[in-house]
Amino acid sequence: MLKKASGVLAMVIAMSASGMAAAADKVTYQLDWLPGGDKAPVYTGVQQGFFADEGIEVSIASGRGSTDAITKIATGQSDIGSADIGALMAARAQDSVPVSAVYMIFNQGPHAFFSLSDSGINSFSDIAGKKVATSPFTSSNAFLPLVLKANDMPGDAVSLTKSDPGALGPMLVTGNTDAIIAWVTNIALFKQQAASAGKDINVIRWSDAGLSLYSSAVVASDKFLSERPDVAKRFMRAFDKSLRFTNEHPEKAAADLHTMVPEVDAAVATAQIGDSMELVFNDISKADGLGSMTPERIATTWKWVAEANELSADSLDPETIVNRDFMPAAE
Repeated sequence: MLKKASGVLAMVIAMSASGMAAAADKVTYQLDWLPGGDKAPVYTGVQQGFFADEGIEVSIASGRGSTDAITKIATGQSDIGSADIGALMAARAQDSVPVSAVYMIFNQGPHAFFSLSDSGINSFSDIAGKKVATSPFTSSNAFLPLVLKANDMPGDAVSLTKSDPGALGPMLVTGNTDAIIAWVTNIALFKQQAASAGKDINVIRWSDAGLSLYSSAVVASDKFLSERPDVAKRFMRAFDKSLRFTNEHPEKAAADLHTMVPEVDAAVATAQIGDSMELVFNDISKADGLGSMTPERIATTWKWVAEANELSADSLDPETIVNRDFMPAAE
């Protein structure tokens, strides 16, 4: 009789577990670019079971820039994702885009000049009069004139050429340009390309030249936040845990990314994670808390964004694009 009861109990538990799995809340996470080391946290959250532990099944969609990601989230194609908060500010200043920032990923801008170590371009001021290549659609282009101005240089201090993102590294290595504009999340990639030609690179961060602002954030559909608030809170708890795990275990996180996206090289992704985490875990996160968005830094970011996009400073109250209700409890 006891054996039979135990069998029934086991069946009930199995059925309950099956029911729980079937009832997992589905969430679509929208990347603002292709998978890479800087996008590893959401992948490691899936592979390490952090989302599953919160009863969430995550689908991940690639993107083609922050504007693309915000559009897909605003139109309901995705629920939540990553995008530059500056792009969201600019969009909200010009239209009623139903998307809000809920968590800061990069509390420091990733923009930088890359040059060969033997080029003589070792500091920001050395860029004057040089040929510089950039991607046509990077947000860095809008900030370039401002950071030049902040360093007492005219907006046309460099000769700018726009090229396909995949061509930037080869152009630099072959000497077809003196420098390129790219994000510090790609240091590992450009170092690898330079090393194949027996060369090395310098990285000149714009954050060291005065461009201090928020950048990549977790942004979500206002509809998702209002209609599924519990799911959003559970998602953010898991994402926060994933981000911390990625920082503490970069090789494991890179392996998780490679498992889900085999074309991403795990070694390169590990290096990219190391470069990216400097934008996440730093003096700002120590002072304000991981993921936090302070009113002061939000306001400073908006000043840069408004000027970069030639928008009136009073065209947006930047606090209206922030929703702090879904921030995980501080550890």
